[in-house]
Amino acid sequence: MSKQEIILKYRTMGHVVGSIATVVLFPAWGVLGSIGALVMSPMLLTCDVRVAASFMFFSALLFSGIFATIISLDHALVLSSGGLAFPLLCIPSLKGRRERNWSDLARIRFIQRDNEPLNRGKLDLIFRSGGHVVIDLKCLKDEAVEQILLALEVWGKNADKDPELLTLANTIHDGQHLKGIASFTSMWEEEMGRRFSSTAFVPLSNGTELLAGRLRVVRQLAFGGLSAIYLAQLNQTETVVLKEFIVPDADERLREKAAELFNREASLLTKLSHPRVARVRDHFVEDDRTYLMLDYIPGADLRQIVKQRGPQSELQVRRWAEQLAEILQYLHCQNPPVIHRDLTPDNVVLTSNETIVLIDFGAANEYIGTATGTLVGKQSFIAPEQFRGDTTLSSDIYSLGSTLFFLLTGQDPEALSPSSPRAVNPDISEEIDRLVADCTAFDECDRIASAEELRRRLGALSAVMVST
Repeated sequence: MSKQEIILKYRTMGHVVGSIATVVLFPAWGVLGSIGALVMSPMLLTCDVRVAASFMFFSALLFSGIFATIISLDHALVLSSGGLAFPLLCIPSLKGRRERNWSDLARIRFIQRDNEPLNRGKLDLIFRSGGHVVIDLKCLKDEAVEQILLALEVWGKNADKDPELLTLANTIHDGQHLKGIASFTSMWEEEMGRRFSSTAFVPLSNGTELLAGRLRVVRQLAFGGLSAIYLAQLNQTETVVLKEFIVPDADERLREKAAELFNREASLLTKLSHPRVARVRDHFVEDDRTYLMLDYIPGADLRQIVKQRGPQSELQVRRWAEQLAEILQYLHCQNPPVIHRDLTPDNVVLTSNETIVLIDFGAANEYIGTATGTLVGKQSFIAPEQFRGDTTLSSDIYSLGSTLFFLLTGQDPEALSPSSPRAVNPDISEEIDRLVADCTAFDECDRIASAEELRRRLGALSAVMVST
C-alpha cells in the first residue's frame, strides 16, 4: 500500500536568524575552527594538556557551526499517512522525538491574537506521549495552510480539535483569505453553482462509506443541483476527490444510452497518464448514483488568476497555450481519441511549481446532456458543432482559442462567434489575434485542423515574438 506524503517548506524566524548567524560567524567557526583543529591535531602526540584543550576547543567550534548550519537548513514539515515529521528546530519542545504517529496526536489547539486574520494564527499540536509543537501559519504559504488542515482532518481525525479550527478550514476553503489560490475542489464548487439550480438531490453525509468501505467521505466540498463534490479518503491512506452526479426522471432508453457512453469514456480516462492531465482514478455506480474518483490537485485555476491579476501578457499566454496544445495532442492521439469537451479557464489549474494541469473532463456533462437532452457546459467556450450534439476533435481547438481570448482580455468570448482579442485591446499583436481567430472559426473547415498544427503555429509565433 503506497504512502501519501506532503512535504511543506516551514521556515520560521528561528531558521532565518540561525541562517544569518551561521553565515556571519562563518569566519569564526568555519575558518578559525578548521584551521585550529588542523594545526593542533599533529601536536596531540606531544601529550601537552594545553594542546589537547586547544584542539578540543577548535573542534567543538567547528562542529557546533556545522550542526547549527544543518538545523537552520532543515525546514521541511512532512505529513504522511504514516505520521508527522518536524524540523530539527522543533526537537526541544517535542522532547527529542521529531517523528510522531497520528495516533499519538491528542489535541490540536488554535491560537489567535486579537484582530489577527485566521490564516495568520498558530496551531499547537499536543501529543499523548509528551511534548508539543507550535506551527506558526504566518511561516507557511496559503496553499500549504490548506494542505495542513486537510491532513489534520483526514489523518488526525481522532484528535480533539478546537472549534476555531473548523472555522479556519471553512474560511480557507471558501477562499476568503487565500486571495485567488483556489483548490481543485473549490473551483468545482464555483462551477457547480453556475451550472445547476437547486433540486431535491440529497448529498452524502460525512463518514459515508462506498466501495465496500474502501472509500470514506470526509466532508462535502460542493453541492449543485445534479452534482456534489466530496473530499474522500481511499484505503485510509490517500486523499481523493469524489464527483457524484445523478440524472433525475430521464427517459429510460436515453438513460441507458448515456450510461453506456459514459462507462466507455470513463474507462478510457482511467488509462490516461500524462503529467499535465489530472488522473481519473476510477468510476463506479452505487445506489443509483454515478461517481468519478480523481486526484486531489491544489492550485489556482486560470479564471481565478485573471480575476486577481487581470489579463495576462502575450508571452505568458503563449507559454500556457503551448502546454495546452501539447496536452490536446496527447489526448487526441489516443486510440480511440479522447475529446476533453470542457476546456475552459476554470478547468486549467496552475500548480505551485508554475505548471498547468487540465482537469474535470466533460464526460459527466455529456452523460447528463445525453440522458436529459439538455446541453451542459459554459456556452462561451463551446464550439458551434458541440451545440448541435456533434462534438469533434476540432471542438477542443475552438475551446482552447476561446480560453486564450479570455486570458488575453479578461472577458468571456461571445458565444458561437469567432474571437478577436485585438478588438478588445488594440495593443494585442496581429499574430496572436490571428491565431485566436483561426482557432475559433465558426466552420470547422476554416479552423486550425489539429493540435499538432496548433503547436507548429505557436512555435512560429514564438519565433516571431523573440525576433521582435
